[in-house]
Amino acid sequence: MAKLDRLSRDVAFITGLMVQRVPFIVAELGADADPFMLHLYAALAEKERRLISERTKAALASRKTTGMKLGNPTNTAEAAAKGRKISIREADRFAQTGLPIIASIQQSGITSLRGLAIALNNRGVRTARNGQWQVSNLRNILARQSAAQL
Repeated sequence: MAKLDRLSRDVAFITGLMVQRVPFIVAELGADADPFMLHLYAALAEKERRLISERTKAALASRKTTGMKLGNPTNTAEAAAKGRKISIREADRFAQTGLPIIASIQQSGITSLRGLAIALNNRGVRTARNGQWQVSNLRNILARQSAAQL
């Protein structure tokens, strides 16, 4: 790797690799870097990790005291509600395309959920997520159909 801190900023991890004799070459140090140099650079990388953490925490605390709102500024509740609506719409659309196929299988005499799943899989019909049919998939689609008819 180019620099030792790209592998890890943890002395114990680097030492563990050296003890296990895992071969690695650090381009920055050259192929002839001895264990002492690797330990030294690993310790410096670990120290830098601590300093980065402290600087980040201090900067966030400073911004928070000035009134800046930290975190994702988008309205997550609104985004989740919008996502649910989209999921429901897509599930309804998939159910509308799948229900006629299910009805034709039921008319052929197969009425159990397991039997329907086997028949759909044998026909090569895939689920909304491009998977194999399971009893739970059919239960959900048929429940969606029942709810729409109420």
